[in-house]
Amino acid sequence: MTHALSFDRSLVKKYDRPGPRYTSYPTAPQFNQAFALDDYLQAAALSNQAPAKQLSVYIHIPFCKSLCYYCACNKIITQKTHRAVEYLEYLKREIAMQAQLFDQTRKLTQLHLGGGTPTYLTSEQLDELMGCLREHFNLDESDNHEFSIEVDPRTISLERITELRAQGFNRLSFGVQDFDEQVQAAVNRVQSEQQIYDLVSAARQARFKSVSVDLIYGLPLQTVASFDTTLSKIIALRPDRIAAYSYAHLPELVRAQRLIRREDMPPPERKLELLELTIQRLTAAGYVYIGMDHFALPDDELSLAREQGTLQRNFQGYSTHADCDLIGLGVSSISKVADSYSQSVKELSQYYARIDQGMLPVHRGYRLSADDVLRRDVISALMCHGRIEYAEVEARHGIRFLEYFAESLVRLEEHLADDLVEVTEDALVLLPQGQLMMRSVAMAFDAYLGEGQNGRFSRTI
Repeated sequence: MTHALSFDRSLVKKYDRPGPRYTSYPTAPQFNQAFALDDYLQAAALSNQAPAKQLSVYIHIPFCKSLCYYCACNKIITQKTHRAVEYLEYLKREIAMQAQLFDQTRKLTQLHLGGGTPTYLTSEQLDELMGCLREHFNLDESDNHEFSIEVDPRTISLERITELRAQGFNRLSFGVQDFDEQVQAAVNRVQSEQQIYDLVSAARQARFKSVSVDLIYGLPLQTVASFDTTLSKIIALRPDRIAAYSYAHLPELVRAQRLIRREDMPPPERKLELLELTIQRLTAAGYVYIGMDHFALPDDELSLAREQGTLQRNFQGYSTHADCDLIGLGVSSISKVADSYSQSVKELSQYYARIDQGMLPVHRGYRLSADDVLRRDVISALMCHGRIEYAEVEARHGIRFLEYFAESLVRLEEHLADDLVEVTEDALVLLPQGQLMMRSVAMAFDAYLGEGQNGRFSRTI
């Protein structure tokens, strides 16, 4: 992938259309309830056949103590911490059930706790959870593993950072969003700068391999000047990775967002200004644009993987360990096992009922066809490497690329005319001013977008 990144506001505005993020292909709207528990069990059995992949586990902790108005995640707002005690008991039972399906020789090399607020769990409860994983799975106990946890700075002490490292986590992600006090108040997420500084310092002292910070642009009351100040403070903090997400304001779909005052929302033109500012500031500060919303320091593993052509992508975003069978644990979690996707039930009561019946909580899913696997490889190559080498795809799938994807290339004529991509004899290459439009380019290879799906996705930029 070229390291150049060009920002043309007119082109960004032109291609800012609804579209998938392609953390999976096919995307979640294709998941259906015809895919049942039996299908998941078959996929797990198939995944054990040689050459079996390493394992990855995602655990969803749905609880939060307070409501962030912008958040569209599946979460439960409660101060009743005993609810986490009950949830943990069911999680442990699901861990035991899932582990029975996978060969014990397979190493669990990647673990991610997301939410909700994973640090809603106490240190003792997290000890319990990690102990259960170690009892039932073959965890990679070397520090080459990628064990990460999302941290709400308002819920954690400096001492707890050291405890997380001792529990095996070597990557942290802090939710900052914005340092501006007015913006924080408008979205009901008030936290001090000093909290962040102290926690990042503690993470470095505890020798975490990677510290990531999440930002959101397009929040209520944000201005170019105020977000520039936030970016200056983040750059001074020098986290290893920065994720700068575009806020999707969809109050008709996300109830919590109705608490944000309409008159406080920035106009669409402001979002483009904020995006341009973010790219300029972070790249000028030495951060490498990985793709989508992600930036990393040049010596970070993501940057090195991007440089070496080994970068991968899964439901948690960009990764160096993504080519694993991914087991989702907990309510609403998503799994990728063999050539299948599956999602657990979204309601806590349903999750408990399934576990009580001795059943895994699979609610819906999808079994990939040969065409799906082919298109997934093509979209992944584009999103991770910025180029699609025809010969590699042809050798793996037994097709002639230019013939098989003739319709897709027709859909890219406008992108070609705008110098977003280049089609050569050997490869399709994303050009510098096409980097920000990679989702739009990927959509040309999506076989399902003609089914009225566009309204189900956020805007691509």
